[in-house]
Amino acid sequence: MLKVTSLSKCFGNLSIFDHFDLRVPHRGFSILIGPSGCGKSTLFNVLTGVVPSENGKISWCGETLTNLRKKAAYMQQKDLLLPWFSLMDNALLPAKIAGEDSAKSRGRALSLFKRLGLEGFEGYLPGEISGGMRQRCALVRTLMFERELVLLDEPLSALDAITRRSLQSLLLMLQSDFEKSILMITHDIEEALILADEVLVLSQLPMRILERFTLSGSKLRQLDDPQLIEIKEHVLNILQEELKK
Repeated sequence: MLKVTSLSKCFGNLSIFDHFDLRVPHRGFSILIGPSGCGKSTLFNVLTGVVPSENGKISWCGETLTNLRKKAAYMQQKDLLLPWFSLMDNALLPAKIAGEDSAKSRGRALSLFKRLGLEGFEGYLPGEISGGMRQRCALVRTLMFERELVLLDEPLSALDAITRRSLQSLLLMLQSDFEKSILMITHDIEEALILADEVLVLSQLPMRILERFTLSGSKLRQLDDPQLIEIKEHVLNILQEELKK
C-alpha cells in the first residue's frame, strides 16, 4: 500500500496542500480528479522527489521513505521520448541507467513491444510514428523500470478519442497482467469511471480530498450504467461548485 500522511507543500505564501492524506491499495487503481491548477501534478512532483515537501510522511508497503524516486515509475502527459533515439533505444533508457545486462533488457523490451502492439517499429524514430504509438513506447519505457507502483499524470490527454480508448485497455493491463499499483491523474470523469477502482475528487487550493467513490465490476465499464451516470453527475456538481469558489 502507498500511504501518504499529513503531506504539505507551499510555494511562498501559496499553500498547495496542507496535511494531505492519501491511500492507494496494493495492486489498486486509484484516480485523482479535480479542477485545473488544484495541485495534482505538484503532488506527483513531491512524491517523486522533484520538489521537497514541507512536512509529512510517505510509505510504500510499510517502508517509510523520503520520496518514491526509487519505488515508482512516473509517466507524464507528454511522452518525453528523445527524438534522436529509436523507439527501442528510448525504451531501454531505464535499463541502461540501472546498468542492467543489455541482452537481457533488450529481450524484455522486445517482448513488451510485441505485447503493446509495437512489434516491427523498434527502429523507428519518435517523429516517424503517431502520438498513440509514442505513448505506447512511453508505456514500454515505464514498464522497463520494473517498479510495482506506477504514477500516471494524464498520459492519454493529448490523444484522440479512438486512440485513447485503445490505450485505456493497456493501462488496465498494467494492473491486471503486470500486477502494478496505479495512481493516476485525469481531467476526464468518464475515463476515471471506466478505469478506476477508486475515484478521489479533489478541491481547489489548498488541495484536499472532497469525496471518494469505490467502483466495482469488470472494466472497461459501460457508461450507460445508471450507477455510473449518477456518480458522473455528482462529480460534475462537486467540481462546478469548486470552480465557483
